[in-house]
Amino acid sequence: MTKTVLVTGANRGIGLSFCRHYQARGWNVYGVCRNTSDALDALQINVVSGIDVSDPESITQLKQQLEGIPLDILINNAGILRNERLGSLNFSDMQQQFEVNTLGPLRVTEALMGNLSEGSKVALITSRMGSITDNTSGGYYGYRMSKAALNSAGVSLARDLAPKGIAVAILHPGLVGTEMIGGVGDLTPDEAAQRLIARIDELSLQNSGSFRHSNGDSLPW
Repeated sequence: MTKTVLVTGANRGIGLSFCRHYQARGWNVYGVCRNTSDALDALQINVVSGIDVSDPESITQLKQQLEGIPLDILINNAGILRNERLGSLNFSDMQQQFEVNTLGPLRVTEALMGNLSEGSKVALITSRMGSITDNTSGGYYGYRMSKAALNSAGVSLARDLAPKGIAVAILHPGLVGTEMIGGVGDLTPDEAAQRLIARIDELSLQNSGSFRHSNGDSLPW
């Protein structure tokens, strides 16, 4: 039976690469995004556009469109990055990052719980910038806080979904040269997606809820 994966933030960057890699594996791929792209459309997968993970009405629409479709993997990849500095904090930007980076994945996962079953996997694409231990440079208040909160939500999801046989990955992709960070990074989106998929392949109920780098290293909280 063909397996099915759903990826949010699928129109570019790591999300687009996830779609490309899983399509190459022969999977049934659903690419979810606010606005589609030529690159995403060219894959000829199932594109669900017009979905804003920070908007409850969008999530209701997503749930309706996916009704009755079993998901083997749900990848919560959509995210935004803003840079706030102490003395000129933009609290509106910080709130928006919480809506997209933290509450968005939680909204999507809760809405699609009926599509998940024993053996399904949920992946949260987070950042080591959400690590309190690893924060040696400060700044990026909204992004750091939103990712730390996402990490906490991921552990709770791992505990709550374990009785259903569903495992949860909390994954840092590495420094990836995406548009979100200006295209400068150690990895291409394709390289990052390939490493992240390897971590998802390794995911089980035994390591569910752990915080890991795409290279396989465990990360501090």
